[in-house]
Amino acid sequence: MAKLLWGNVYYRDRFAGVLRQESGERVSFTYDHSYLASNPVAIAHTLSLRTEPFISQSGLPSFFDNLVAEGWLEEAQSRLLGRRRASRFELLLAFGQDCAGAVSIIDPDPEDRGAIRPDDPMDIAVLSGRVSLSGIQPKLALVREHGKFRPAQTGELSTHIGKFPSPRHGDLAANEYLTTKALKALLPDDDIVDVRMGKIVGFNDPVLIITRFDRAHDGQRLHFEEFNQLFGYPSGAKYTGSHKHMADFIRHTPGCLPVEVYRLYVRILAGILVGNTDMHLKNFAMFHTASGLRLTPAYDAVSAALYEYKTMALSISGNANMSITDLKAGTLIGMGEEFALSKQAMAMAAKQLERRKEAAKDAITESKTGTVELRDAIIDFMEKRWNGTFALIGKALSKKP
Repeated sequence: MAKLLWGNVYYRDRFAGVLRQESGERVSFTYDHSYLASNPVAIAHTLSLRTEPFISQSGLPSFFDNLVAEGWLEEAQSRLLGRRRASRFELLLAFGQDCAGAVSIIDPDPEDRGAIRPDDPMDIAVLSGRVSLSGIQPKLALVREHGKFRPAQTGELSTHIGKFPSPRHGDLAANEYLTTKALKALLPDDDIVDVRMGKIVGFNDPVLIITRFDRAHDGQRLHFEEFNQLFGYPSGAKYTGSHKHMADFIRHTPGCLPVEVYRLYVRILAGILVGNTDMHLKNFAMFHTASGLRLTPAYDAVSAALYEYKTMALSISGNANMSITDLKAGTLIGMGEEFALSKQAMAMAAKQLERRKEAAKDAITESKTGTVELRDAIIDFMEKRWNGTFALIGKALSKKP
């Protein structure tokens, strides 16, 4: 009989409970009694503190499913486990020591993998790091040491993430760098993830290096969840739902700040302006704080529209599968109305972007990253999107009854 999988779950460095495979496809998570007795924190919005187990009828509970690697990294991890396709539970047990946020999953009886001897530097780093990161782009967890970046090793907590060129889109790392710089210029008062282009020890080409916002300066893990986790959706459902769904969550969840609905709205507008059509539910997240849930820094900003990914990831103003080129001023106003924002708030958001769009274009032009063609393409898209949509918001608002 096949051995049922199970793993110890830790919140930061505290043993929080056990994740266990049951009969069939069921998986349970049960809080440890000692953890419950020690003034604990719930490890997830959907996993409130209680003695009874949480049962998922089909695979990992959504919170844990969203911690498993995706895309390139998932395939690499499966290969290094000696399987064509490993289960998501197997991947989480093997590589869950350094996940996004404050939770880690440790296999109490790890399988001996001594026979696996990868010779590719990327595979060596993946196997050594035991890190689980979502997203389809090739990436590694990094540690900064003596001013240089190197792949994280087993037992280390990574502080940065390195993103490599995509096999399909060789300039993807440069695109994300430039788009993030434009976003910082458009939203100078907001928190945007820190990015730079640099080299990793053992690798020749420069990569995009991102400072992990879920790691404090003292090395402590910071507790956050993506909206996919907050909603209780499995990883594959990240394109389900709407921007309104996130705004409703903030407006109706105790402890959240209503002002963050406006902050979310402006972020989405800025993302549309720079061509980021891939703003799905795993690309927005909230910190758990003592005062309640708060938006994390904005991250994963890519001008995906340049690669012909024109369809918006989420429904917007009641419209699903909408092309970014079809967005009108009324569409963005309709989204603001779904967010319960006033006309004055929507006009203020449009004015803010108008004041900052030249600074965003300058941030792209002045960068040495990427080709001239890539920089010009992002700027050209911004100009077309501004003239075709954003410039008309004020006039459209003045006509609204």
